Amino acid sequence: MRKLTLILFTLGLLTAAPAVFAIGTSAGTDITNSAQVDYVVAGTPVSQNSNILVVTVAEILDVNVLLQSPIVPVTPGDASRSLLFTVTNTGNGTDDFVLSIDSALTGDNFDPNPSLPSSIFFDTDGSGDLSAGDTPYNAGVNDPQLAADASINVLLVNDIPLGLVDGNLGFSELTATTAFGVGNSGDVLGGQGDSGTDAMYGNSGGDDADTGTYIVSNVSLSIVKSASVSDPFGGTQPVPGAQITYQIVVTASGSGTAISASFSDPIPPFTTYQAGSLTLNGGPLTDAPDADVGAFVGGAVTVSLGDLDQADGPQTIAFTVVIN
Repeated sequence: MRKLTLILFTLGLLTAAPAVFAIGTSAGTDITNSAQVDYVVAGTPVSQNSNILVVTVAEILDVNVLLQSPIVPVTPGDASRSLLFTVTNTGNGTDDFVLSIDSALTGDNFDPNPSLPSSIFFDTDGSGDLSAGDTPYNAGVNDPQLAADASINVLLVNDIPLGLVDGNLGFSELTATTAFGVGNSGDVLGGQGDSGTDAMYGNSGGDDADTGTYIVSNVSLSIVKSASVSDPFGGTQPVPGAQITYQIVVTASGSGTAISASFSDPIPPFTTYQAGSLTLNGGPLTDAPDADVGAFVGGAVTVSLGDLDQADGPQTIAFTVVIN
């Protein structure tokens, strides 16, 4: 069995990967310069200007692929299980990128099977997982075109084979490659960059990859969060001074046990935690780290849920904040 850690974020707060930025000045930018010499002739000041030089900034070809998903628990025979990645153009010009999947990697216990007819999707609806609104990727047809610093979220979708045992790991890798192909850092493509500038391969060599992981587990935990608002005037408007009570229900399903499950929920910006409001299954928990399983520490509510299986039933956590 593995240790499951539940990290729950307050409504409206999304996890964010470390920022990845493009390299410097935009490709095609003209750097213009001229010099001047001043002197005196027979008591009269004279200035002489040099010729004007224009240097056009060349394009750097660079890309970053970053896994966003935690390890994804699956069961043997699962279909269309997705991993979320972000592809960022870290060059300084606009570029097209070709995407590819590799699920036959070494170092794992099984090879996930790329789903058919499509195994790469754009996360069109921003949900973070595969849904009906997501757009399938078709190489050479809808390769993503990204300006400098622009990103796109991409889903790798795999089917899980039968005959696996609890704890087996399966890897799946997303690669993004500039439309110019792969090169060595420093290689120059004459006149092929933005605005007819030269293009030069950056640190990535024109491609980058990251790998996601599936783990076979005979238990899974579902998490459902809701909120209710009570304002100072007896209504339900989220105005300053109103209370927001969050309720989170964690439920185990399957035949196994989730070992040492723990819960964490950062208090959202523009609110203040209401002391003494934390409960588990209706029973109060103290805010201080002490003998009970709950605490409010470092701006977050935490609850140690212990080992959970289906027989334990839903575990309901609640707490209240006040809008500043």
